[in-house]
Amino acid sequence: MATSVFRDRHEAGRTLATLLDRFREPDTVVLALPRGGVPVAYEVAQALGAPLDVLVVRRLGSPGNSELALGAIASGGVLVTNRDVLAAERVGPDVLERIARAEGRELRRREHAYRGERPLLDVTGRTVILVDDGLATGATMDVAVRTVYRMHPARVVVAVPVALEATYAGLRARVDEMVCARVPAGFAGVSAEYRDFTPSSDEEIRDMLGRAVQLPAGEQRAAATGPEVGVRSAATPLPDGVPSDDVLLDLVGDARYVLIGEATHGTSEFYAARARMTRALVELAGFDAVAVEADWPDAHRANRYIRGRGDDSDAEQALRGFQRFPMWMWRNTVVRDFVEWLREYNGRAPARTVDFYGLDLYSMRRSAAEVIGYLDRVDPAAARRARDRYACFDQHTDEQHYGYAAAFGAGDDCADAVVAQLTEMQRMSTRELRTDGHSDPDERFYAEQNARLVTAAEQYYRAMFGSRVSSWNLRDEHMFATLTALRAHLRQRSDSEPKVVVWAHNSHLGDARATELGSAGELNLGQLVRQNCPGESCILGFTTHTGTVLAADEWDGRPRVKRLRPSLPGSVENLLHRTGIERFLLRLDRDPIPALAAPQLERAIGVVYRPDNERRSHYFHARPADRFDALLHIDETSALTPLDLVAYRGPDEPGIPTSTPFEP
Repeated sequence: MATSVFRDRHEAGRTLATLLDRFREPDTVVLALPRGGVPVAYEVAQALGAPLDVLVVRRLGSPGNSELALGAIASGGVLVTNRDVLAAERVGPDVLERIARAEGRELRRREHAYRGERPLLDVTGRTVILVDDGLATGATMDVAVRTVYRMHPARVVVAVPVALEATYAGLRARVDEMVCARVPAGFAGVSAEYRDFTPSSDEEIRDMLGRAVQLPAGEQRAAATGPEVGVRSAATPLPDGVPSDDVLLDLVGDARYVLIGEATHGTSEFYAARARMTRALVELAGFDAVAVEADWPDAHRANRYIRGRGDDSDAEQALRGFQRFPMWMWRNTVVRDFVEWLREYNGRAPARTVDFYGLDLYSMRRSAAEVIGYLDRVDPAAARRARDRYACFDQHTDEQHYGYAAAFGAGDDCADAVVAQLTEMQRMSTRELRTDGHSDPDERFYAEQNARLVTAAEQYYRAMFGSRVSSWNLRDEHMFATLTALRAHLRQRSDSEPKVVVWAHNSHLGDARATELGSAGELNLGQLVRQNCPGESCILGFTTHTGTVLAADEWDGRPRVKRLRPSLPGSVENLLHRTGIERFLLRLDRDPIPALAAPQLERAIGVVYRPDNERRSHYFHARPADRFDALLHIDETSALTPLDLVAYRGPDEPGIPTSTPFEP
């Protein structure tokens, strides 16, 4: 399925410019291939403070099929032909000369239309950046490269927003450097990358060239300092790593959902800042609950401790319910101390308790067991029916084995059984339950939500062996359904509109509609909250440039302290790093920052970190200003301290370099 990553060519140019920052030199010249390359190149030239001109190239179309290129010509009399196409089309020298002469006249007309009598910029001994809106066959760019090399430049750089992989590889071997924002695996043509692919008119091209040429010297100097200047001017420094209470409360405003993300699942500063901000929201803004990217039963055990129930003697023991990989996400020193603080806070204000809930759905069998355990206490007959229905899972060793078997017809499909159990749970009234007058609405809600979880998880584990988008969407839709059910439950309990802080990865909370993944049909929790609860949310994301992180080499692997590679050029993390400010907040909800409104690479590290193929495994394109209401950047971060023993892997370990080469 084709995805449109860029709004238009101007946005693509701003994105490309972030990858070309190192060419901000006095001897750099930007040459555009008209028409499509001009708006892209205009943004590049503006960002680099470089002069802009056009290099006109004309394709030589076959007489029988004008879309089939026999070759191309360019300024300076350069002619490139495709011998195979000439032979296949049976085009002789006379016909080729006639076509070239006609296209030559059009080439000269366009040169005059674009720049009048002014000659092409002198590029002798200079760095030339050749820009187009994308590369499919690359025939036009091939001619442009040959033309420019005849002009004796110092070096030639080809820069495009998107390219076919084979064309990219071929050109990269023939120029000094090749810079490309995207080389998609499923290339569907250059136009598929743009929502607006309208060509520029001659008048628009002349206007852009005129504005570039006439750029005042003062503005050139401002542009040459780069987009980080605009970011720096909008930044609120955070010496303590978190916003002050006044800044935080002003940012949150009247939001009833405050979604606080993280760029990795193993960074201490992210967890510590979330905990400190959440404490302020609880104490100063009356927030009622914390909902986290964790399994429902495991979080419930911690919540019972927070509310002064259960048998656990301290927070560390209460977190022992988290036994499934990755335990360190919740069994770490920051969460332990935060859980202890929540219990102490509830002890000070018993009339208004603050709760801790899980949103995730991996615990299918655990939740089934919790449903049965609850019914055993309140209605043994209903427990027997639940046990019979959930017995459908018993032939499988684990959830993934069930999903594989159900998806491929190698075992029973338990969908009908789990839906029937959820339906019965929802229909059972309090009077039907044998509670001896001691019905606990929180325990009832906990059990019913477990039944909902089993139903959603059964669908999720089957979907795992189909479309990645489908399984991701099921998971985040379940998180949103859980959040919605939680809000309704809290409303009934307190007769007021509740407010909830959500902790999850940036990938779940930053609006998916502003990412290339969203263009492919992926949605997430942040998007669903914004769409269904307009004006009621505030989304805060985290970024970092380098440091250490706690992560595994593979799923179910042992966690290790790993060196976090410096962020890639062209990424939002690298842009924020270049401000030179160690820790700061950006208010994207009120301060327009053009560089963050354009697509940038964004890094996402979960519980697995693969630094050796980081670009492919951990980066995607996104528009930060549309994903988040605010960003909190901490330039150098450190790994979480888990409660359980992990293997230490130092920063100097062979195979994990401390710097990274440029990757397209």
